[in-house]
Amino acid sequence: MDTILTNSKARHEYHIEETFEAGIVLSGTEVKSLRAGKGQIRDAFARVEDNEIWLYNAHIEEYSHGNTANHQPKAKRKLLLHKREISKLFGVAAIKGKALVPLSFYWKNGKVKVQLAVGRGKDSADKRQTIKKRDSDRELRQSMMRRR
Repeated sequence: MDTILTNSKARHEYHIEETFEAGIVLSGTEVKSLRAGKGQIRDAFARVEDNEIWLYNAHIEEYSHGNTANHQPKAKRKLLLHKREISKLFGVAAIKGKALVPLSFYWKNGKVKVQLAVGRGKDSADKRQTIKKRDSDRELRQSMMRRR
């Protein structure tokens, strides 16, 4: 699995409950921009509309060598999942406090895939707890390295 983009903000803002692998419908210039690593999914989210899942706010920069047929950077993009997965996500997304967020874009067999997660929003106390745990883990690793 060769990661293209990651959403570092997602694990900080949400408790990740379940993940799904989804395909994504992209144009040629979008794929070329992703190959160059030009994009970000920090503010991206997904919604279920008319039994389809759409990804919003995923910024894929315009391809530098593109022409007039170049893509829109923040266009909504269709995600490809099985019907049963979409119906499951429809039920989950309707619950208050839950969101569908992309965790990463990656290559799989020459195609771009999205790791989509069901997340429950964290409150500020949970975020502080996460930061405290991360800092203590870092200090533990550093002390172990010093002992060696």
